[in-house]
Amino acid sequence: QVRLVESGGGLVQAGGSLRLSCAASGSIFSINAMGWYRQVPGKQRELVAIITSGGSTNYVDSVKGRFTISRDNAKNMVYLQMNSLKPEDTAVYYCNVDISRYSGGSSYLYWGQGTQVTVSS
Repeated sequence: QVRLVESGGGLVQAGGSLRLSCAASGSIFSINAMGWYRQVPGKQRELVAIITSGGSTNYVDSVKGRFTISRDNAKNMVYLQMNSLKPEDTAVYYCNVDISRYSGGSSYLYWGQGTQVTVSS
């Protein structure tokens, strides 16, 4: 059993900052890539940022220079620091983690329950 729990969402004014956290727990042997997605009603879920096990990062163009993804491998956590927030960043944010539960086993993608981020103008 693997569980992802997100926290840190909320309501913020445009130009403000929020920090999202996602903690992975349960039967975990190793964690590969960790990422954050977001979704607004009526639209597809969008990859916002991803970080590999080696620390390489990638971002969707719309958040480059404003968002920073990081991870703490000792704590099985991934973070998303969001600065200079804009109303168009309003969405439900989901963490997504690629986890191997056993040595030599296949890895699978797990999703958090989502956390709402609302940016007011």
